[in-house]
Amino acid sequence: MWVAEDEGRVVGVAAIGESTLGHIYVHPDFQSRGLGTALLDKTKELRPGGFTLWTFPANAQACRFYERHGLHPIEYGDGSGNEEGLPDVRYEWRPETS
Repeated sequence: MWVAEDEGRVVGVAAIGESTLGHIYVHPDFQSRGLGTALLDKTKELRPGGFTLWTFPANAQACRFYERHGLHPIEYGDGSGNEEGLPDVRYEWRPETS
C-alpha cells in the first residue's frame, strides 16, 4: 500500500498486488495535481514486468487517465464478476520494448 499525503492527511492510495493494481484513489479535492500519476508511476516502478487493473467504462475520466498513461483495455465484463453488477474493463500495462 502506497499513500499520498498532504500535511499528514492521506489524500491518495494505491494498493499494489503481485500483478495487479487493486485500488487507486485520489481524493477529489486533490485530483489534477499529479498525485494519481505519481501513484501509477510508483506501481510501474514496483511492477516493471507489468500489471493489470479493473475499472468501469462508465468512469470515463478513469479510463482516459489510464489510457493516457500507457494502459490498454484487454478484457470487458458484463458485471457478473463484480460486486457492483456493472460492466467493467480490465486494463493492462506492459513496459515498452525497444
